[in-house]
Amino acid sequence: MKKLLLAVAMSSVAAGSVNAATIYEKDGLTYKLNGDFQVQLRQNIGDDEDLYVDYDDLELKNYISYDLGNNMKAFGRVDLDFKDHANDGGTEEPMEEAYVGLQYGAVSGSLGKQNFASDEFGIEEAYETPLAEDRYDDIATDGDDTIRFDVDLDTVYLVLSHELEAENKQGITGEYTDLFAATEIAGLALAAAYQTYTPLAQDSLDTYGVSASYDFGIASLGADYSSTDDTNTDVEISLLNVAATFDITNTTGVALGMQNQEEDNVDDITGWYANVTYKFPQHKNVSAFAEVADTDEDNTDLGFLAGMRVKF
Repeated sequence: MKKLLLAVAMSSVAAGSVNAATIYEKDGLTYKLNGDFQVQLRQNIGDDEDLYVDYDDLELKNYISYDLGNNMKAFGRVDLDFKDHANDGGTEEPMEEAYVGLQYGAVSGSLGKQNFASDEFGIEEAYETPLAEDRYDDIATDGDDTIRFDVDLDTVYLVLSHELEAENKQGITGEYTDLFAATEIAGLALAAAYQTYTPLAQDSLDTYGVSASYDFGIASLGADYSSTDDTNTDVEISLLNVAATFDITNTTGVALGMQNQEEDNVDDITGWYANVTYKFPQHKNVSAFAEVADTDEDNTDLGFLAGMRVKF
């Protein structure tokens, strides 16, 4: 579930996670470990879908950094997610991210298996969106051969990434270049993203997106719009997200969202979701949640889920 607040999103890949447990710190070496475990009892939107247990996240994130002096730092990250092994018996490798990099002041560069710049985009607040999170999510938001640069200037966050035209683990070739920019002014967060994807021996697919959200204190409201122009098929697909969050108490929050997808020569699809999250007051990293969602497609039943999340 993404966050509407830009302050949460504006964090360099070199910074590690603010929620990470520091396992070791001595002589300029820092080792941090994150865990994120989420299990759901879920029934998908659709026609007569079955109830099942879904392992949404079973992540362990390892982060190491060395202080090189002169405001410079070397870092590396290896993230493992075992959800695919738990869900389907292990057809996917657990390696989610694996990269190294250097940071100098507010600028960092990294190389390896990691997220594209466009992965930072989006305001949706669903545990499981009725449609894709955004148009970037429907194409690609991570790669195995990625070069990425982050610039975090407090209220301005810039990201550039490039996926080399090399054969990945699925045997698919292609080249991606992504840009992301965001800023926050007096509670108003603004962001924009652009991706150009060039499949092998085909014309490029260009995707752009813009978003805005505002924090009212006890509530937040946001919207994003992204669109893909495929010159190979002469088809344009766009996706609109609108989401709102409300703090009912200091331990309970509610999120409501609507999505609308438009595609040339195809009927529009509208989806909606509503969820509630309870964070245990003794430990806010332990939470329970429930969500309902649906679309206006024919012959579909309401989808729902309930689950628990434990992280550190």
